[in-house]
Amino acid sequence: MKTGVLVMAYGTPTTPEDVEAYYTRIRHGRAPSPELLADLVRRYNAIGGTSPLAQRTAAQVAGIASALEQMAPGFYDVRFGSKYEPPLLEETAASFRDDGFNLVIGLVLAPHSSSLSTDQYMSRAREALGPDVEFIEIGAWYDAPGFLELIARRVNDALATIPHERRDTCEVIFSAHSLPEMILRHGDRYPEQLLDSATRAADLAGLAHFDIAWQSAGRTPDPWIGPDILAVLREKRAAGFTDVVSCPIGFVADHLEVLYDIDVEAQGVAREIGLNLVRTASLNDDQEFVEILAHVVHEVAF
Repeated sequence: MKTGVLVMAYGTPTTPEDVEAYYTRIRHGRAPSPELLADLVRRYNAIGGTSPLAQRTAAQVAGIASALEQMAPGFYDVRFGSKYEPPLLEETAASFRDDGFNLVIGLVLAPHSSSLSTDQYMSRAREALGPDVEFIEIGAWYDAPGFLELIARRVNDALATIPHERRDTCEVIFSAHSLPEMILRHGDRYPEQLLDSATRAADLAGLAHFDIAWQSAGRTPDPWIGPDILAVLREKRAAGFTDVVSCPIGFVADHLEVLYDIDVEAQGVAREIGLNLVRTASLNDDQEFVEILAHVVHEVAF
């Protein structure tokens, strides 16, 4: 019997017509208001109408499967499940159960872990698999061999576009998706993981200084972890910085939170305040990246 590998990600609307249903699922059955829906559609339109995340994720999953097949021919069966868009992760987990798998390894396409993000994927998958399937959960993998070295090279590639005479007034900002502050009351280590990964990547990139920020906070009455990257950009300009390299280290593919929140919204603020903003290239299905993830899976299997 093969070992199952359940690769999970957030999901994205695949067509403009899917936006309302997608956000209704995110909001636990509550449809977005007409005003919120119009704003969401506006954001998607700003990046071409839909997010490329579905295609990017499919390529990542295929890359992981290919790399695992090279490592152990015939040993793994890799399938994808999404948190909010078909195929839902429960459906994929159930397919492993129904096909008689005894062991399934869970991997979320997010380098950091949190009680409100990756832990929810795992609990939903575990419930769908049932008690007769052994489920190995892969938690935060930002410290996997080679990952932060890959990030550091992306940072240095972006820095190479900054004129040498402005390097002393250039700052690198590492960012991840914000989450509600309430997770901090329960000892969630998500912010510590961002700081740790940024510190290590900055050291590997040879940075004299760097900063961290949060982005893409939800629109709820509850406070979310900050500072927000838009505010940090203004602070950097006020402090005399001329250039910023944005490294959204918490994201592994091009999607709305990168293509809009950084490339459109943050870039708009940067232009407004006279700051040159460049972004590191997304990992997407980079061969080295998918091989790193395959090694993470292979290591826990043996």
